[in-house]
Amino acid sequence: MPASPRARLAFALTVIQRSTAVTALEGQQFDVLVIGGGVTGAGIALDASSRGYDVALIERDDFACGTSSRSSKMVHGGLRYLQNFDIALVREALIERRILSRLAPHLVWPTPFLVTAFEGERIDRKIGVGLNMYDAMQRGQASRKSEQQRRADLAGTSLKAYRAEFEETEWTPERHRMIDGDEVKQRVPALAGRDPRAAYLFYDCQTDDVRLVLTILGEAERYGALLANDVAAEGMLEQDGEVVGVRARDMQSGAEFEIRARHVVNATGVWADRLKPEDARETDVPVIKPSRGTHLTFASKDLPLRKTALVVPAGEGRMMFTLPWMGRTLVGTTDVEYSGDLSHVAPPMDDVEYILGALNNFFGTELTPAHITGAYAGVRPLISTGDPKKSVDISRTSEMYETPSGMITMTGGKLTTWRPMAEQVVDRLVARDRREAPSRTEELPLGLPVDPAELPVAPGIEDDVRAHLAARYGFAAGQIMSMVRSDPTLGEPIVSDMPDPLAEVLMAVRNEQAQTIGDVLLRRTRLGLLSARELIAGGGDVPMAIARVASVMGEELGWDDARRANECQEWERVAVAEGILP
Repeated sequence: MPASPRARLAFALTVIQRSTAVTALEGQQFDVLVIGGGVTGAGIALDASSRGYDVALIERDDFACGTSSRSSKMVHGGLRYLQNFDIALVREALIERRILSRLAPHLVWPTPFLVTAFEGERIDRKIGVGLNMYDAMQRGQASRKSEQQRRADLAGTSLKAYRAEFEETEWTPERHRMIDGDEVKQRVPALAGRDPRAAYLFYDCQTDDVRLVLTILGEAERYGALLANDVAAEGMLEQDGEVVGVRARDMQSGAEFEIRARHVVNATGVWADRLKPEDARETDVPVIKPSRGTHLTFASKDLPLRKTALVVPAGEGRMMFTLPWMGRTLVGTTDVEYSGDLSHVAPPMDDVEYILGALNNFFGTELTPAHITGAYAGVRPLISTGDPKKSVDISRTSEMYETPSGMITMTGGKLTTWRPMAEQVVDRLVARDRREAPSRTEELPLGLPVDPAELPVAPGIEDDVRAHLAARYGFAAGQIMSMVRSDPTLGEPIVSDMPDPLAEVLMAVRNEQAQTIGDVLLRRTRLGLLSARELIAGGGDVPMAIARVASVMGEELGWDDARRANECQEWERVAVAEGILP
């Protein structure tokens, strides 16, 4: 039975520093070594450690630096997948959406979506059919009461006692419905000039993808998992025909060492087909066919949505989404085959112009690249079917592979379905070991939500900042408040028009293994995607925000003036390579 929120509050947050973790990686034998620190690897580490396995996880770059930081920020069933009759995928995703909104209500929040028609248009009936199927699959899931009763029975307690102990609330989406044009304009001011006639209204969920990954990793660490970023798996260790670990490299020091484990799991996403033992046959590892997706962000005043997202037609039967996200309007995505460098995937101008064209056509706006506040592109690890006629847009299913020497690879899938992907892998490990150890992740809270009003008071922290911190960190936001009380300058914003205080930089370094300015701005906070103009040098000068971030990091990490200047230059290089401002 998972620990209750009250019991969990009694434990101080313990964080293993990266240097300590790297030393420990070389000095002990693990049950499970997970390679890859995205959402799939994080989920496997949590599932395995919560079943009693001794787990290590390594990431070549930064946690969630790949696809897991570059999603559409949705935890959703996938309405468009119904067009391709991926019924099983949508059903599984809807189940996971419900579970995640219960396990992490501060990280996975419901959002109304609209499919709109204008004067002289009719709403696509296929969309209506799809929404009816969405409703049917949601209603087909077990009722909230029966689910709670099942969990109470497993815990050996009464339903009343279970509810009292866990204070459980579970979001249940309303059925989709039709709304008139006046309500559309009230919900979405950006459509006021288009005179909408009607819209379908339905619900899905949003998230901060990186924060979800970091929270999963944090829970895995609570269960004893050892985590280290900037550690690369250079090759397999094999003994008597079995994989027994990896040859690793510390990407900071350059030191090479061995990590030994009874089970090795490859969860490297789009890199999954590049890591394999010598005995791997063609069918033992996936063939990845990357697909690039580009997203843009805009100031909410330029594309005001309030709290409602929209499905935007993008031509040739495709659709995009516009979402209110982190104080900005997020728009995406494209879906284009990709064969370039995977380390830094920048949004190409073709994608930018495609998105701007679809937006201007739908909203009647005249948005240009000058209105963009940030941009990012990522590649999805789609698994090649060997059929050249099959579009990369069709499949988002996951697949598990196993080599004769025992290495397991899990790839494909989507952000929403990380938990069953992890469960499938660890079930295989349990079967190998002939253990009785069912998965517990359906019941393990991910962080602890907190009412912003219950956070400690700190100088200069206004209500909007408290709400922002509570949504990002949950109960752990109290640590941010303590930092600000110790040093009020840490309550100042990193960027003037955004709520992220400088204390988040310190939190990222102390508690989340942030090593670079990019780690902080692209992943621990999301300012690199939301306020790129304030973070890129103009005329060769270091922006004030970057200098302040470097100062806080340097103070904590012992950087001298030369190192701080080098880190600022490295940020500029990364920002250009990532294309955060097209």
